[in-house]
Amino acid sequence: MARTGRILVVDDEANARTALAELLRDEGYEVETAADAFKALGKFESFSPHVVITDLKMPGMDGIDLVKKVRAADESVGVIVMTAFGAVESAIEAMRAGAAEYLTKPVNFDELLVVMTKVLEQQELRRETRQLRQRIRDRVAPGNIVGQSPPMQRVFEVVDQVAPSRATVLITGESGTGKELVANAIHQRSPRASGPFVKLHCAALAESLLESELFGHEKGSFTGAMARKDGRFSLADGGTLFLDEIGEISPAIQVKLLRFLQEHEFERVGGTQTLKVDVRVIAATNRKLEEEVAKGRFREDLYYRLNVVAIEMPPLRDRRSDVPVLAKFFLDRYAKENGKELATFSPQTMELMMAYDWPGNVRELENAVERAVVLATGSQIEPANLPANIRPRFTPQGMPPIPGSTLVELERYAIMETLKATGGSTSKAAEMLGISVRTIQYRMHQYNEAPRSDVSVVSKQARQGSGKS
Repeated sequence: MARTGRILVVDDEANARTALAELLRDEGYEVETAADAFKALGKFESFSPHVVITDLKMPGMDGIDLVKKVRAADESVGVIVMTAFGAVESAIEAMRAGAAEYLTKPVNFDELLVVMTKVLEQQELRRETRQLRQRIRDRVAPGNIVGQSPPMQRVFEVVDQVAPSRATVLITGESGTGKELVANAIHQRSPRASGPFVKLHCAALAESLLESELFGHEKGSFTGAMARKDGRFSLADGGTLFLDEIGEISPAIQVKLLRFLQEHEFERVGGTQTLKVDVRVIAATNRKLEEEVAKGRFREDLYYRLNVVAIEMPPLRDRRSDVPVLAKFFLDRYAKENGKELATFSPQTMELMMAYDWPGNVRELENAVERAVVLATGSQIEPANLPANIRPRFTPQGMPPIPGSTLVELERYAIMETLKATGGSTSKAAEMLGISVRTIQYRMHQYNEAPRSDVSVVSKQARQGSGKS
């Protein structure tokens, strides 16, 4: 089977060097040779080998020094050292310097091929890992956290400023605003990016289980503890621990968390050994912790320890200009996942989405777009594809089901139904219908002179909601 890869063979013995190079070429490898370490370094930059096979004992610069220089120049290059049987200790020293493997002379060629395959596979795995990490960084980088509105631009600025530091961060905001995504972005842009990003939803566990999940437990510390278990703090050593819904933790857990933030140490449940780890904590909550502190439900000292840097995530209703951008982002994602040719939203669909308040924020918008993509049968997303609460009382075509009605009746129906859909807000209704607020007010005055039951109800809503935006 033909093999691929660039191999640099370094050996001061000409016959051994030439013979090994020919054997490797016969296997399909691209091979260059060098008579000593200095010549090898001269060819290294231009040839860019995947693997360097070098003798350990050479005049001038030995194989150990060559290993160090190769690894310093490009740590992705694999180095295999060849040594005489009696110099195994030197070969081990070379491996400490960064060599991947060593073989004793005379080299068994079949064994060399096995080792070569292993080294090249490890290189490919490391390359894929680097690419995956880069994709993760790209996915969570502030530039890819979708949003162009001024509130989101302020969030991006703080993320850029706080990411390189060790400071604890508290992310607040309503559910569904993207707090975890921002926490992940901070981690990926920090010096800890190569370390773990461990997350825990504090509200999902009872107090006893939460303590064990955070700090770990010893064998026999409680019923069902069959073996020692590391907690999330241990798992996050060298990285970041994201504690979601931090406002839900009990006073007892608050005390232990405060101790860790102050001293960076803890004990497992049922244990006596004090453990120290290097973990950055990012917490998030949809509660107003300052109010919880005032009510005595959250420790003031813990609040200030967590709130070193605060990031407030704006609700989607306060950044409506981001709705089209977010919707398109999710449309592209889910159209690709579902194998559909969908590129846009109909004007009526986007009007409904812009008028809706999105109480579930970005998460609700994402779910709505995913649903719409699944249900869509045409080339664009139509109002009928949206959840019913976003398109109340509208037919798929956005027109009232009144066959044979006059234009006046249709206009009246459209205004009434739109006012119902907007909770009586004349400004929102005017925006959705493409008419002025004054026109709606004038029509409502006309309708009230000849009231019907549905008119009077909506008229009342309109008067109450006339100041809404």
